[in-house]
Amino acid sequence: MTNEIRDQVPANSPGAREIGFAVPQVYNASRVLFDNLAKGRGNRLALMGPAGTRSYAELCVDASRWGNGFASLGLTRGDRVLLFLDDTPAYPAAFFGAVRAGFVPLLINTLTPPDLLQFYLADSGAAVAVADAEFCARFNADACKDTNLHTLIVVNGAVDDHAAPDAIAAASWLTQFPTELTEAPTHRNEMAFWMYSSGSTGRPKGIVHLQHDMAYSEVAFAQNVLKLTPGDICFSVPKIFFAYGFGNSVTFPFSAGATTLLLPGQPKPATIFAAIEQYKPTVFFGLPTLYTSLTKAEGAQLTNFSSLRMALSAAEVLSAEVFNGWKTLTGLEIVEGLGSTEVLHIYLSNRPDRKKLGAAGLRVPGYEVALRDKDGRDVDDNEEGILWVRGDSNTPLYWNRPDKSAETIREGGWIYTGDRFVRDSDGFHFFRGRADDLIKISGQWVYPLEVELCLADHPDIRECAVFAAELPDRRMTLKAVVVMNNRAVDESEAARMLQDYVKGKLLPYKYPREVIFIDELPKTGTGKIDRQALLRM
Repeated sequence: MTNEIRDQVPANSPGAREIGFAVPQVYNASRVLFDNLAKGRGNRLALMGPAGTRSYAELCVDASRWGNGFASLGLTRGDRVLLFLDDTPAYPAAFFGAVRAGFVPLLINTLTPPDLLQFYLADSGAAVAVADAEFCARFNADACKDTNLHTLIVVNGAVDDHAAPDAIAAASWLTQFPTELTEAPTHRNEMAFWMYSSGSTGRPKGIVHLQHDMAYSEVAFAQNVLKLTPGDICFSVPKIFFAYGFGNSVTFPFSAGATTLLLPGQPKPATIFAAIEQYKPTVFFGLPTLYTSLTKAEGAQLTNFSSLRMALSAAEVLSAEVFNGWKTLTGLEIVEGLGSTEVLHIYLSNRPDRKKLGAAGLRVPGYEVALRDKDGRDVDDNEEGILWVRGDSNTPLYWNRPDKSAETIREGGWIYTGDRFVRDSDGFHFFRGRADDLIKISGQWVYPLEVELCLADHPDIRECAVFAAELPDRRMTLKAVVVMNNRAVDESEAARMLQDYVKGKLLPYKYPREVIFIDELPKTGTGKIDRQALLRM
């Protein structure tokens, strides 16, 4: 499979030529970390946070021990190692150790239940897993049944007796291994690591990334948008297992010799505010739902945000209310972008000095983007089309899923995103929903996202989600789930008020026939609105 991947990855692509990207044929992604030693940054702080600090030299020692430790377990080049970890220094150490030794780490959502964990283990063939002590119980007999898992390495605590495979406490185990490790001579297009899709439309897909992908996303996005220096401190509330958080906490700061603030545990507003006060990060990464919570949380007005020079958002559309609320609170305008796990990070982004509210942004250098109709023909400015993207960090395939690979990864290395956009004459892209979410109500076509964005701008709404729902007679309707700023509203009156608001702002037939009021929208492990949970309401 490794050679097959090498053969299907295009060389010297237009995007790579645009940004002057080049790495040698023999290249190992652990250089993102270890090159800091060659650049004289060994004594600089790589990691800080409540779980401890590490200099770059110390983190390289930790990673080397992890790589040597994995090799002692009989793994061979290309074997998978499942990482089930919170954001502590153990995560980048185990990740880079595995990659440097020639193994392939899997970055897994820590909210994963045992039955889905069993799928990940079986699908990947992973024989070794690393988990925080608090997650050990997840590796029970059911999770490990019919898998190759034979060793569980436990970090940040004691071994749980309920874990099914042989378990090792990392703290004592790692000390026996050498503190240096020569990088495996991997090809630039060999597998380096995997992430899994959320599985919202079927079973999750293993998204394969290659040795050169981290470096490519850093040159394309970070150097053009973030412009990090060794003096920056990056604080990503989205976790490392999330592609967005991985770039924010690992790829970009380590490539620049900057510092990463890691915050384990559930990211509650009070905890985030305390971390900003104590550690004084300079670049902050969040999601629209997080910014919504922070701007309305108790203690927000008492927090000193003066250390921040930049705030970024991705994954979902940012409303004007949230944008303005954060600016009022901190003085910073949120820089919005759009990316995907398949591309590894952001390929459309606003800029600190060039932005439009509500836009996903401009094309990021190094990525080609096209808007095409359903027949694959390019559309003009101000016409709606489906977004296609191509860059050298694109995944070449979904693991063991040729059917899904063929649907998404098209000829020439293009990824068909399925997202509808409009591009204005200045090159800014505006999200218009999914290609497959158009529904007919009262004989008229409606996009739920258009109604959701309309409601999100209402001053009385904190957050909302709008989606299609099927009536008993099989007709389709729109349902809105809403969180109000004032929870003590009369729901009947509030529903009529919001329906009238949509009728006035949009065409009358687009109003949501059903409005449900709840205290909090359910969220996925990556902080997005959990629309599958809403559909079950």
